[in-house]
Amino acid sequence: MNIVSMLEEMSVVIIASNSEKTIKECLDSLKDFKEVIVYLNNSFDNTEKIVSKYDNVKIVKGEFTGFGDTKNRAVEFASNDWVFVLDSDEYMEQELVDELKNVVLSSDVVVYRVNRKNLFLGKHIKHSGWNPDYVVRLFNKRTTRFNNAQVHESVVTKYLKVKTLKNSIVHNAVGDINDFLKKVDRYSRLKRADELKIYPPLVIFFKACFGFFKTYFFKLGILDGYTGLVIAVSDFNGIFFKYMRRYLEHNDLSC
Repeated sequence: MNIVSMLEEMSVVIIASNSEKTIKECLDSLKDFKEVIVYLNNSFDNTEKIVSKYDNVKIVKGEFTGFGDTKNRAVEFASNDWVFVLDSDEYMEQELVDELKNVVLSSDVVVYRVNRKNLFLGKHIKHSGWNPDYVVRLFNKRTTRFNNAQVHESVVTKYLKVKTLKNSIVHNAVGDINDFLKKVDRYSRLKRADELKIYPPLVIFFKACFGFFKTYFFKLGILDGYTGLVIAVSDFNGIFFKYMRRYLEHNDLSC
C-alpha cells in the first residue's frame, strides 16, 4: 500500500455552526485528504460559503442534538470506515498529517488518540488542566462511536486498544473573549438536568470555589498568567450556573 492511499482510507468529519472565523484554517490543513465531511447545523454566517470552495469537502446539513449524538450522525456520512473527527475550531499540524500517511489501519479494535494544543488568544496554554489534553479522534465507525453526552463527548473505548499518535492537533479554544463567555454559558446549559444532583445555593457556591482553586492552584493555572486566571474564573462560572439552573428548575423558579 503506498503512502497516499493511507489518507484515502480515512475520512475527516467535522461538525460546524457559524464557524466562519476558524473553518478556513481547519480545512486548509486537510488538503491532503480525499474526503472531508462537514456537517452544518443551524449555521447562518459565511461558513457554508467558505466550505463550498474546497473540492475535497462534502457538505451535509442537519440538526444539532447534542455534541455526542450529532457527531455520531455526521460520521455516518463518511464513505470510509475509518474516520478522524475534528472540531471546526481545530486544525491538524502538518507533522500529524505526515504521520497519518504512514499509519497502518490494520485492526478495527484499535483507536488512536492525539494531543490537542489549546490556544487562548493565540497563546498555547501549558497548565490550567488544558495540557496535555489527549482525545481519541481516529477510530473505525463499525467498531465504536461517540457517547451520547450533550457536551464534553468522547469516543467509547471499552474493550478497545488505545494508541497514541506522536503529533498534535491545534485547538483555537478562545479566539475572542466574548465568544469564550458565550461558550461557557452554552456548555452550562447543554448539560442535561437529570444528570445533575440538586444542591442548595451555598453548597453550589463552594463547589464553584473549589473548581476555581483546583484550576488556578492545583492545576497550576497561576503559571499561565492572566489567561490562567480567566480560565479558572470561567470554571467557577460554569460550575455555579450549571448547578444553579438545576436548583432553580427543580424548585420551579425562573432561570
